[in-house]
Amino acid sequence: MPKFDYAFKIVLIGDCSVGKSNLLSRFVRDEFEMDSPSTVGVEYGTRQIQHDGKTIEAQVWDTAGQERYRAMTSAFYRGAVGALLVYDITNRQSFEHCEHWLREMRGHADTSIVTMLVGNKCDRKRHQAVDVEDAKDFAEDNNLAFIETSAQDATNVDLAFETILIEIYRIVRKNVEAGRHNPARPAPSMINHVILTPAQQAGTGAQPSGSGCC
Repeated sequence: MPKFDYAFKIVLIGDCSVGKSNLLSRFVRDEFEMDSPSTVGVEYGTRQIQHDGKTIEAQVWDTAGQERYRAMTSAFYRGAVGALLVYDITNRQSFEHCEHWLREMRGHADTSIVTMLVGNKCDRKRHQAVDVEDAKDFAEDNNLAFIETSAQDATNVDLAFETILIEIYRIVRKNVEAGRHNPARPAPSMINHVILTPAQQAGTGAQPSGSGCC
């Protein structure tokens, strides 16, 4: 018998080197690898959280943000009810590519998928290349929640995953109670969801430019 009440598949999408693998490892194992190599194929990890007296298991999938792995997308997205769309706050191009990743995800995943925009590497604020207001505007325009994280120092990592898991759980419970739950489509998009406040770090010092992805 499963040792959880709910299990939700969450996928990590975004460009290579934005820190998706380290977000996964920080959330699942509380680990961070400074010079982590690019993911080849798919990485998978699980972690359980407690909410409302229930055990919710996050089944987190990460695949490489490289063109040569695009043939994997259909299987990668299958069954996903949540997604973290990750960019690197010090890399403007990774943010500009979010529109592409969002379009690809919506072409392969169920339209009900809950999605959060994640600006990673907020420990490197001094090198920030993506204005927070630009990210907020993109999130609002595309009906996404938004948060800034750092896998390196663990800022907001648990909060990001837990927020998306609890939002999915909330919608599933609401649909079950209303008698309209469809297990194949458990979670509509985060319409009217309050956008999360990005990390505020007074006096944050920048990491060295060679600090690797986080």
